[in-house]
Amino acid sequence: MKSATATAIPLEKLLEQLPETYSLADKELVQRAYRAAEEAHRGQKRNSGEPYINHCLAVTQILAELRVPPEVLAAGLLHDTVEDTTVTLNDIRQDFGDIVANLVDGVTKLTNLPRVSRDDQHAEKPPALEPDTQSAPLALGRRRPDMASETLRKTFLAMGDDVRVVLIKLADRLHNMRTLGHMPEAKRKRIAQQTLEIFAPLANRLGIWQVKWELEDLAFRYVNPAKYKEIAEQLAERLPDREAQIKAIVEGLRELFEKNSIRVDISGRPKHIYSIYKKMQQKGKAFESVRDVRAVRIIVPDITACYTALGLIHNRWRPMPGEFDDYIAAPKDNFYQSLHTAVIWEDGKPLEVQIRTQEMHQSAEYGIAAHWRYKEGAKRDKSYEQRINWLRNMMEWRSDVNDATEFVESMRSDVFQDRVYVFTPRGDIIDLPAGCTPLDFAYHVHTDIGHRCRGAKINGKLVPLYHELKTGDQIEILTAKRGGPSRDWLNSNLGLIKTQRAKSKIRAWFKKQDHEQNLAQGRLLLEREIQRLGLPELNFEKMARDLSYKTPDEMFVDLGTGDLSLGKVINEISETEENASLLTADAPKKVTAITDAVNVVGLKGLLTTMGKCCNPAPGDQIIGYITRGRGATIHRQDCPNVLRLRSSDRERIVRVDWGTQIRTYPVSIRIRAYDRQGLMGDVSNLLNDDGVNIADVKVNVNRSLAELRLVVEVQDISQLSKILTKLENVPNVTEAHRITG
Repeated sequence: MKSATATAIPLEKLLEQLPETYSLADKELVQRAYRAAEEAHRGQKRNSGEPYINHCLAVTQILAELRVPPEVLAAGLLHDTVEDTTVTLNDIRQDFGDIVANLVDGVTKLTNLPRVSRDDQHAEKPPALEPDTQSAPLALGRRRPDMASETLRKTFLAMGDDVRVVLIKLADRLHNMRTLGHMPEAKRKRIAQQTLEIFAPLANRLGIWQVKWELEDLAFRYVNPAKYKEIAEQLAERLPDREAQIKAIVEGLRELFEKNSIRVDISGRPKHIYSIYKKMQQKGKAFESVRDVRAVRIIVPDITACYTALGLIHNRWRPMPGEFDDYIAAPKDNFYQSLHTAVIWEDGKPLEVQIRTQEMHQSAEYGIAAHWRYKEGAKRDKSYEQRINWLRNMMEWRSDVNDATEFVESMRSDVFQDRVYVFTPRGDIIDLPAGCTPLDFAYHVHTDIGHRCRGAKINGKLVPLYHELKTGDQIEILTAKRGGPSRDWLNSNLGLIKTQRAKSKIRAWFKKQDHEQNLAQGRLLLEREIQRLGLPELNFEKMARDLSYKTPDEMFVDLGTGDLSLGKVINEISETEENASLLTADAPKKVTAITDAVNVVGLKGLLTTMGKCCNPAPGDQIIGYITRGRGATIHRQDCPNVLRLRSSDRERIVRVDWGTQIRTYPVSIRIRAYDRQGLMGDVSNLLNDDGVNIADVKVNVNRSLAELRLVVEVQDISQLSKILTKLENVPNVTEAHRITG
């Protein structure tokens, strides 16, 4: 009874928030769903102590703000019943129909897998409601997937059929983030990190900026609490001044538009803490340098008025070079439209300006949900159909990936990454994730072109296949008349392909090859890598069991087809064997290297520079001095300039340290190559880029053949494997392996 009383007011508020277009039948559906959810969750509480039904209501209120159809609100109320109560999916299907049941199923975690810690604040259940612990049968050659990855995979698969599933998932995550303070600290950080990596980018891809910004700020608060607090406090200190400035700016702009008879709605744009932090990181600036950036949003009646308003602003105030973007003529890849510019205001400080129509504003704030919010009653919404097709095209590989962890990584690489726009030789535009290579492009154009790719030209010049594409590049793929892909293309150490689409097509090609051929190739790949790393004979039976295979042959076949990566096997060896015994056969002395990164105590992420007066080096006793516009300058504690500081300046001194210690092991390697100018420089640069120190070098050249013997300091077997693979792909290098004995 207490539970019902506690939720009566929120239910009334929810009913008040329902869109005006809802019929009596729609409202009755929502009320029935509430009654069913309240009954199912009765007696359950959240970690905060409040009745569990409050969470269901809060999720549904978020969805109501997006003005989604009534079936989605009903599913929002019922979204945890199948997982957390005795209610079954069949019960929901019988009482509420197929649409609601399918939506609930899409956001329900996989109950036939053993329960791992849940990502949300689950209810405290009586013993009768404990989840089924029966293990699901595992796919051949796969580890038991973790619950979080399997849940995300299921959600994304469902999203391909009905995007409304992910709207419920985002609303669920948003409310969980709002109430995350009641969770243990370790769990808070894990959930917040996942939110930054998965859910905020997902909201961005769907164009729902209102949800994206809040998810980012809430997650950042737990991922980096010290930096969050620092920025929030500095924003709060300057709030009165900033509000007064924005008020004066809005009045100045309104006066300009009234004189020119343009009807506008002007408002200050809110500053989001995470976006300020990212700007500080990207530009390498302290808060002092970005705090003065003011921002306003101008909403006008139509597109013509957008450009008229832009012209008036540029004519009145000096525009800043390189700060104009026309996202109306060229929308962002998530269909975002607006004009962006920055001008020098009358006080000599920059002002950021966004100009858009009301429809563009609705689309920017609510993204794919604007289909229901802004065009209710429309028979056909082409913009919505374009968004759905765009999402499906980006995820066309989703049914080919069974491994949950790999699936989530693929979402990060193929869907959440920024996009680049490149051209075919005929001038057709191809949309790809940022960081893609010519091989990704080739497989995007046609599977057969990808299989037969042997080289590429960008803007008329030959480039290596690992070259990263840039927007505006024109790409020509050089192909052989026949042939297939190389297994090296699947080696993540080489960076030849980035998208899951290309990986899936390459693996499919190898799966069609003869079983015995894949078995032999897989065994050869692993044996060659073990020999190259100078490892002792390993127990393939144990290795196969550790990787959840029944026999070594099954493991070899998956290696041969590309379903199992060589890197994953090496990681397993690195994790299960004693690193010291594997890496110190020829150089048993361990070395501790100190990274040159400096940590500012309590201010993680602050820009640091080394003081030129004392040139501090790792190992020195150091302190930091906060410098306006340059973050913290690092000095030795005995630096004369620090000792001479006035007492008033000593408040700007902060404690710092040299950061994390990394344990490394010296390993001898031999590189054989055809001698050429710049060979040693290329080897040195490659190792430097991977953060690998060279402790010793010996070079012997006999006629045109060069032999390089290096002692490199590596952290583990996985890093050694990675650098040996990269070294063998340096031009003229024929072999790179570890020396033992």
